[in-house]
Amino acid sequence: MATTKITVNSNGSLRVEGDIEVVDKNGNVYDLGGRQIVSFCRCGQSKNKPFCDGSHKGHFEHEAIAFNLPPKKEA
Repeated sequence: MATTKITVNSNGSLRVEGDIEVVDKNGNVYDLGGRQIVSFCRCGQSKNKPFCDGSHKGHFEHEAIAFNLPPKKEA
C-alpha cells in the first residue's frame, strides 16, 4: 500500500497526496475527478468545503511546525 502524504501548510490548507477516498458523514464518496492531490480547508471560509478554495489568504494564521504528540492515554 502506498503512503498517503498530508502536508500542513502554514497559513493555509491541508494538502493530501496519494491514493485517497474522501467520504461524507453518511459514507457517500466525493467524486475527486481522478485527482491524486486535494487540499482541505482549515479556516472555515471556503465556499467549497471540505475542500480549500483559497479564501484563507490574509484571514487565517497558523505557522505549521511539526512537534511530537504526548503519549496516548490508556483506557
